[in-house]
Amino acid sequence: MQTSLFDGMPMPTVLCAGVDEAGRGPLAGPVFAAAVILDDTRPIEGLNDSKRLSAAQREALAVGIRERALAWCIASANVAEIDQLNILGATMLAMRRACEGLQKPPQQVLVDGNQVPKGLACAAQYVIGGDARIPAISAASILAKTARDAYCLDMHLRYPDYAFDQHKGYATALHLQRLLELGPCEEHRRSFAPVRRHFETMLES
Repeated sequence: MQTSLFDGMPMPTVLCAGVDEAGRGPLAGPVFAAAVILDDTRPIEGLNDSKRLSAAQREALAVGIRERALAWCIASANVAEIDQLNILGATMLAMRRACEGLQKPPQQVLVDGNQVPKGLACAAQYVIGGDARIPAISAASILAKTARDAYCLDMHLRYPDYAFDQHKGYATALHLQRLLELGPCEEHRRSFAPVRRHFETMLES
């Protein structure tokens, strides 16, 4: 019978970072990503996929994550990078930036979804549905979502006619109507079809 090298000894602690993104689908604004290393000695109750939480719950949990996590980092890829790389490439870039920005370098990274960023300095594994299954990924999804929501409120202050505070950049009927009436602003992703069609129409006219 094989025995573990650590039989009778405490297992070593592996610094594992959970990683998730927010904002792949919207027509405007950056895509955000967060990486979080939780502290097992300071558990955070209520962690879950950010989409399953109310805005108030996300905001409260985000405060707890920042206070109790061993390390956390929020990063983004801007609209120009999204249009240059495509949204998948920009998402991977934001995730890599979040991992590289951690105050403590992780020994392992768990990423929500079905792909992992290239060029990480440690082992990485994707976890489908990880934002509802892995607490560190849940924490990352909450930080990414609250950061992007805050950015959308800032966009609303700069471009109030587009109602970014209501649709958060997603292709809702309201957003598409404002886009039709006003045309794109600097925060719109030119490579996304509803925005791209606006410029194609201008060239045809």
